[in-house]
Amino acid sequence: MSGTLFIVATPIGNLDDLSQRARQTLAEVDLIAAEDTRHTGRLLSHFGIKTPQYALHDHNEKQAVSRLMEKLGQGISVALVSDAGTPLVSDPGYRLVRAAHAQGIDVSPVPGACAVTAALSAAGLPTDRFCFEGFLPSKRAARRELLTRLATEQRTLVFYESVHRIVDGLADLADIFGRERPAFVGRELTKLHEQCVHASLGELCDSLHDGSIAMKGEFVIVVAAAQADDPSSVDIDRLLVELVEVLPGRKAAAIVAKVTNGKRNALYQRMLELTKSR
Repeated sequence: MSGTLFIVATPIGNLDDLSQRARQTLAEVDLIAAEDTRHTGRLLSHFGIKTPQYALHDHNEKQAVSRLMEKLGQGISVALVSDAGTPLVSDPGYRLVRAAHAQGIDVSPVPGACAVTAALSAAGLPTDRFCFEGFLPSKRAARRELLTRLATEQRTLVFYESVHRIVDGLADLADIFGRERPAFVGRELTKLHEQCVHASLGELCDSLHDGSIAMKGEFVIVVAAAQADDPSSVDIDRLLVELVEVLPGRKAAAIVAKVTNGKRNALYQRMLELTKSR
């Protein structure tokens, strides 16, 4: 009989957020597949759990999945964990879960902490419909191109961001979405120096610059959806495609930039991508 693959959420900061069921699962499985065995080792040590670990991360995932599938096929139970939060949410593990389903292996979630849902619960923004975009691109051009496409999104948006890029990321959000768009920053959620700030994108940028929001730790950004009556809610891609049929490309991009308060060069690059795909 095959083993079971358990997907176990671990704390994003406060160790007391590890559920009793998660502790029991980690103690009773035969093997723990961990993103970083040293990091997970400290968690296991804190709770006196002695289950052996096997490394599963971005750089060895292909080989690790093959080995772990062999063990599951032999009846060995495995718990998948990431460094923090719920596995597969901006963390490795997708290939293992997919392979388990393909081979008829039982997959069982052990839910718990997740920075996405923690931020949404405290943001004070609509949560009935939202989309998670993970980390913004590190390159400015790619980041602004993505945000230009998301400017009309009518669901609440959630992003992760590192301390090294939080200033630039929020600045681009404010520039493309508008400084008045309601938003939230969660810094070091559940940790000792947790900070939760609900304000406009412009005010959040100012708070980073004046030190009101500390430049330390890990960040989650939640941004309100575009409103149907906002100029930014125009379907930018459709507008670019329609205008370029009757106007020179740069003129079309300039008009869309004026209507949406977007950046002409970024819109022109987006128009080139759209026309090329057509």
